[in-house]
Amino acid sequence: MNYQEIDTPALLIDETVLNKNLKYMSDYAAAQKVKLRPHTKTHKMPHLALKQTAHGAEGITVAKVGEAEIMAVYGLDDIFIANQIVGKQKLERIKKLAEQINISFGVDSIHHIEEIDKVFEGADKKAQVLIEIEVGEERSGIIEEIDYKLLLNSIRAAKNVELKGIFSHDGHTYKAVDKHDCYDLFMTATTRTLHFANVARDMDFEFETVSIGSTPPFMFGFDIPEGVTEIRPGTYILMDGSQSNAIDSYAHSAASVLTTIISKPTAERVITDVGAKGLTAQSRSKGLTTTEGFGKIKEFESVHVHGVFDEHAIIYNQEFSKKVSIGDKVRIIPNHICPVSNLYHKAYLINSGEVVKEIDIAAQGRLQ
Repeated sequence: MNYQEIDTPALLIDETVLNKNLKYMSDYAAAQKVKLRPHTKTHKMPHLALKQTAHGAEGITVAKVGEAEIMAVYGLDDIFIANQIVGKQKLERIKKLAEQINISFGVDSIHHIEEIDKVFEGADKKAQVLIEIEVGEERSGIIEEIDYKLLLNSIRAAKNVELKGIFSHDGHTYKAVDKHDCYDLFMTATTRTLHFANVARDMDFEFETVSIGSTPPFMFGFDIPEGVTEIRPGTYILMDGSQSNAIDSYAHSAASVLTTIISKPTAERVITDVGAKGLTAQSRSKGLTTTEGFGKIKEFESVHVHGVFDEHAIIYNQEFSKKVSIGDKVRIIPNHICPVSNLYHKAYLINSGEVVKEIDIAAQGRLQ
């Protein structure tokens, strides 16, 4: 059927653009001589994760244990959880997964190592961990070199923990003022990551992975310094309004939300049937990813969602109102695709306007 026949709100994925995005990042990683381990929190769909591995990804990244469990059910067998995992319950689940697949996860504290060492006592394989390095995003990760060295020594002393490598996330590149600023932030973050890799080697640690990630630097095609072994882009596969603004093009926007116009109460106010529960109320206010409103209308050049209630999108645009009628359907490119994917049970893959596949968002809501 034609996508216009789909009931709304609905998450759509353009197959042609999707395949273009998959090829771009695969070619980029190959040209840079690094492994590709995409972050699947962007889509939460095993079907798309399998497409990513078919396009050269050597494994995948997830954010939560529950996501890893779902991906493993669908045959993904090399998974990194780019997050600190705390608590016996979650660690027991990782221990069980490790019996079936290659799985690793993040740490940044001696507390983590002590807890992991206890839980993995008696396991057939040691826990595989990567130390997170904080590189400017001001989130989790090691900051001080002395704390890093103490953490390395705690891993050395642990019986059931093995250091696989280090990783960092330069998410603050989304706030870069322009492309040159993005490059400076990327290089500063990468140089810091490589410094910590060398500190570990000076302490006689040998590990296989130096992993970096966030989509903006890779969409700009920046050269990756020698010593990095792996990249973890996420948004690139579907893209969104903020990332499209960064590269000044919506040509890579594969995802959109189909919505029906349900009311036109004034000459300029148009209401559609998707709100914060299907679009989110997220926006970006700084740098090259700055967004206008709460989503861009795909079919119209300069029309944006002015505001969202739980179940309504509000558009103020008189020219747009003149061109649409109650009952018409339009597509909204969301500001941030990652949380949007988590709001739907399924997505519709479309090609030339026709629905070619319904894709289960199997990891939806897997937040534990």
